[in-house]
Amino acid sequence: MRPLPSAPYDVVVVGAGVVGSAVARELARFPLRTALVDAAADVGEGTSKANTAILHTGFDAVPGSLEARLVREGRRRLAAYAAGAGIPVEPVGALLVAWDEEQLAALPGLARKARENDCRDVRIIGPDELRTREPHLGPGALGALDVPGESVICPWTTTLAYATQAVNAGVDLHLDCRVEDVRPGHELVTARGVLRTRYLVNAAGLYADELDRLLGHRDFTVTPRRGQLMVFDAFARGLVRHILLPVPTALGKGVLIAPTVHGKVLLGPTAEDLDDRTATASTAEGLAFLAEKGRRILPALLDEEVTAVYAGLRAATEEDGYRIACHPRQRYVTVGGIRSTGLTASMAIAAHAVELLRDAGLETGPARELPAVRMPSLGESFPRPYADAELIAADRAYGDVVCTCERVTRGEIRDALASVIPPVSAAGLRRRTRAGAGRCQGAFCGAAVRALLEGAR
Repeated sequence: MRPLPSAPYDVVVVGAGVVGSAVARELARFPLRTALVDAAADVGEGTSKANTAILHTGFDAVPGSLEARLVREGRRRLAAYAAGAGIPVEPVGALLVAWDEEQLAALPGLARKARENDCRDVRIIGPDELRTREPHLGPGALGALDVPGESVICPWTTTLAYATQAVNAGVDLHLDCRVEDVRPGHELVTARGVLRTRYLVNAAGLYADELDRLLGHRDFTVTPRRGQLMVFDAFARGLVRHILLPVPTALGKGVLIAPTVHGKVLLGPTAEDLDDRTATASTAEGLAFLAEKGRRILPALLDEEVTAVYAGLRAATEEDGYRIACHPRQRYVTVGGIRSTGLTASMAIAAHAVELLRDAGLETGPARELPAVRMPSLGESFPRPYADAELIAADRAYGDVVCTCERVTRGEIRDALASVIPPVSAAGLRRRTRAGAGRCQGAFCGAAVRALLEGAR
């Protein structure tokens, strides 16, 4: 691991999740010395790796809010970016299902809210059409709000694409580099030494309030909100055609069922406010709760095999909206309180953060085109190497399947290990290739995958 540079940066971004990586990528468009810093050993190791992977329309955001604007703009930007960068997106649409008269009565208000958020193609459908479109839905559904613009996306590839493009454009990436203190003059005391910077962006996610306090601010407090999720095997994929959303209540948005771009089905999340910012373990109670909810929504799903369970922590704060603020005298921007819509809004948040840096005095200089990035596609509905005869003829490693469940080849693993930001763990390799993410969870391919990983070190 190379030593930290002594020369000051123009901007340091703390937090290499999807938002911090997007900010670093946006800054890479300008002739600035920029660094992206994270406490973890890989990008996207926090909330960004464990979410519901939905590309939102923002139909249910508070109309006129900053979040509503950034989600709407971010969706447009990310959809275009994903098409060019090879990030898999599937426009499956969503249905907000009403299971009782109270929920049914709430649908017209939700439709009006959606239209205020420029989602003008929403409509209320009756039980017959709902049953035709989702034949495996549980009994008793009274209707739904159809939101055709909702999509599913690969969150792993999105974060990695941002960070890769930033590094290719000259941004320094410092991992295993937890910020422990901030001295006057923006001297960041980290686990690897001192970093100096003229401007600072706080995109530290679950720890954004702690970094904010080091700068003298107490604008918000992060409460980790655990969301446990269950992933059902690819055999369950035919049971669901849309993202199935609950009608929101005062207690939150509730439990959803959604297809994934990796060919599986997601059930979750829970919403548990905790004190521990590292509590990403699943619990028997949480999984039992999800099973109960899932059996009501899609009974046949619970007869299918569960491939994996996981939990992510969202950075909840006292308010529902984003906590984005500029402190011009300190040359400091906070990007806090970014929760479930952060993936969708990430590119718009990044552009907004750069504007705030300009408000604080940063002279960015002229923008430039970034070097193009093309990520390996992890989408099940997209071309993959194991089925590409022409690619295999040119390089037989793409025909050598290592992970049978997910049909991941030796060539893909080799490429990931030689990439700009290579994985340092089996989990990191899984997020880059899907190796070990299938029904056996690495029981058959684990030894071979670990050998390839260790051989690259």
